[in-house]
Parts: sequence; structure tokens; C-alpha cells
Amino acid sequence: MTAPQLQTNLVTQSLSPLLSRSSEAIERSTQLLLVDDDNDYREAVSDELGDYGFDVTGFGDAPDLINHFIAGNSGEIIVLDWSLPSIVGTDLLPVLRRHGVRIPVIILTGRSETLHEVEAFDRGAIDFVDKSRGIPVLARRARLIVSAAKSPGDFSPKDSVEYGHLILRPRLCRAYWRGHDLDLTVTEFNIVNRLVASAGEHVSYRSIYDCVHHCGFIAGSGEDGYRTNVRSSIKRIRNKFRAIDPDFVEIENFPAFGYLWRKCTVLE
Repeated sequence: MTAPQLQTNLVTQSLSPLLSRSSEAIERSTQLLLVDDDNDYREAVSDELGDYGFDVTGFGDAPDLINHFIAGNSGEIIVLDWSLPSIVGTDLLPVLRRHGVRIPVIILTGRSETLHEVEAFDRGAIDFVDKSRGIPVLARRARLIVSAAKSPGDFSPKDSVEYGHLILRPRLCRAYWRGHDLDLTVTEFNIVNRLVASAGEHVSYRSIYDCVHHCGFIAGSGEDGYRTNVRSSIKRIRNKFRAIDPDFVEIENFPAFGYLWRKCTVLE
């Protein structure tokens, strides 16, 4: 290899990470809301996410984020720190729902323990990212979540889908049982939507989990740790249905495999 060729190769290798980022930034900027009380960290993360094509608005605490929505502003995804000055990040999730905020939330934290991860999913987060994984992983996860939210995927593109006593409104991520709003989180809605799309057929734990994350994502303790998150989500979903209808039995267990939404026969 000649000296000019060697120099060209070295320059190409040094620029490859920047070229990769630039290719992602060519896409339309995604409106990302970052909530973290560490000013220096928030600024650094915002700058790096900007390199990946995100338009980042930063907030130092929960009230600032709430006021952002009250003022009529919006966003496509929220990245939320676990520990904020005024509230725990997971406690902010139901507050956002009460204000009508339904966009996906990623919990970004240094608390990588499984119990924190399970709590985040239980409270309505759609993903949980350890800060030590780095911004490239966060950017990829956020991009996948936003893309999934915009894409109709394998489900019906209709504004309203009716199945027995259940009404689903995919574009709003809203579900109604016997005329009552179930107040499902985005994660819970996606799980119900996935089960109903395969009504009468058993859906595996992995398939249920993959419908709210990317295919092959691993969470929890060990390779099968995601099962704990799925069981917890199904339990919470059932409780919301039963708060409206104590006789709700549409979601059936299939031991060691997954769950099934009963096939609708004759509407009562």
C-alpha cells in the first residue's frame, strides 16, 4: 500500500463515525424532550443527540416539562431522568397522563437494577436505558420507538377498531371497554393491540415484549428476564379491565408460553 493510499484509509476510518451520524441527521429532526437536573450532562446529551438528528428541548425539572405542555407545545418522545429535584421520574408518568400527555417516555438512569426497570415499565415507560450504555444506544432506541409510533405496522390503519366490547383507537393509543376509557399507558395499549390482532391465537412472551421494544431486546435478569415485565404488564392490564368489568376473562394464560385474547363469537 502506498503512502497516499494509507493516508486516505486513515482519514476514512477517522471520519466513519461522523459520516454515520450525518446519515441519520439527514432524516427529519425528531422532537425530543430531555428532562435531567444536571445542567452539564443535559447540555452534553442534547448536543450529542443533535448529531443524531434529534431536535432536543431540555428541562431541569418536572414542572418545566409540564409547563411546556400547558403552553400548547408538544414533542415526539420524552427522555426522563429517574431522580429529579421535585419528583421521582416514574412518579411523573401518571402526572403526564393526567395532563393528557400520551407520547412515549424513556427512563434514562444510572439505576440499572431489575427492580427499577420493572417499576419503570409498571408506571408506563416504554423503555429503560442505563446511562452507561451511552448516547448512541439511546439515540437508536429513541429512533426505533418514534418510528414504531408513526408506523401502523401490522395493525389496522383505521381510526377505530372494534372487537366485541372492546374499541381501540390506534392513532390516539386509547382503548375502551363497554364504553369506558381504560386509561391504558402506551405500553399497555400496544400489548392489548397485539393480543387482539391475533385473537384466538396464543402470543408468546417474546412477541408481546417485542411489540413495545425492538425485536430481540433483552430486559430484566437473564435471557428470560423480559417475562417478568410481561407478566407485570398483563396483571396491570387485567386490573384495569376488571375495575370496569369484574367478570373480564378475555386474556387467558398459556403456561410457559404467553397469553391469548379470546376469539370473539356472538356479541352479548
